[in-house]
Amino acid sequence: MKYSICSVIYGSCGSFLPAYTLEDTMRRLVRIGFDAVEIVCGSPHAWPFYMGPEKRAQVNEWKKKYGIEVSSVMAQPGGGPATNAASSNKAERAFAIRYIKECIDMASLWGCKNLAYVAGWYLFGTKKQEAWNNTLDTLKQIASYALDKGVNICIEPTSTDSNVIDCPDDGLLLMEQSGFSNVGLMFDMAHAFYRNEDPVDYIYTIGKNLKHIHLTDYDRRPPGTNGADFYPVMQALKDINYQGYVTMEIGFNRTTGADSVSRQSIEFLKSIEAQL
Repeated sequence: MKYSICSVIYGSCGSFLPAYTLEDTMRRLVRIGFDAVEIVCGSPHAWPFYMGPEKRAQVNEWKKKYGIEVSSVMAQPGGGPATNAASSNKAERAFAIRYIKECIDMASLWGCKNLAYVAGWYLFGTKKQEAWNNTLDTLKQIASYALDKGVNICIEPTSTDSNVIDCPDDGLLLMEQSGFSNVGLMFDMAHAFYRNEDPVDYIYTIGKNLKHIHLTDYDRRPPGTNGADFYPVMQALKDINYQGYVTMEIGFNRTTGADSVSRQSIEFLKSIEAQL
C-alpha cells in the first residue's frame, strides 16, 4: 500500500499552529516515510489565487527534490470567501466553479489524479432538491473540465459539515447522475463515525468506485490512538483491490507536534498492513 497524509495538519486550514510552508511539509513527510501528500488548496499551502505559474511549477521541483508525489488535492468548501458548490447564490457558485477549476489545473500540473469534492450545503428556508440540482450542475461543469486533464472528481459524503451528500448512497446517486466517467467517490471515516455507521460497510458499498479515502481514529486522532479498529478497514481496502493512496486526515485536536501525529499514524497502519 502507498501512504499519504492531508497537509491540513501542517497549517493549511484555520489557525493550526505552528504552521509550515508546503515545501517544509513535503520534506518532513518524506523523512517520516510517506509516499505522497494531499495538498489542501488553501493558504498557506496552495490557495490558487496566490499561486502564479512560477509558484505552481515549484511544487514539481519539490516533488523531484524530495522524492514525493501529490496523492490528491482538496478544494476547501468553506472559509471567508466560501466556495459552496450547492449555493443558491449564483455568484457564489460561479466563484466555486472558478476556484475548483483552478484546483484541477494545479492537480493536472502536479501529476495528481484526484480532487476531493465536497458537494456543498443549503441554508435554512431553501430546499435540499434545489441544492442537489445546483451541486449536480457544478459537478458536471468541473468533471467536464477535468476529463481532458486526467483528473478524477471524488465526491465526499461529509455529514459532519454539509447537508447535501450524507452517505455513500447519496454519493453514488450523484455520481450516476453526472454521467461522467471521471467522477468517483471517496469517504472519510469521521463522517461514518458521526452517523454511527461502520466505515468498513462504506468501503464495500462504494467498491470499485472508491478513488480516494481519509482515515482517522475517533475525534480526528491518529489511527491506533483512540479506539477505532483499523484491521477490518485495511482488510476491506485489500479485498476491493483499492489502488489509491491510504490517506489520513487527522490532527485537528492535536496535543503534540504535526510530525509526531504523522509518524504515529503511518507506523500503526503499516503494522496493520503487515498482518493482512
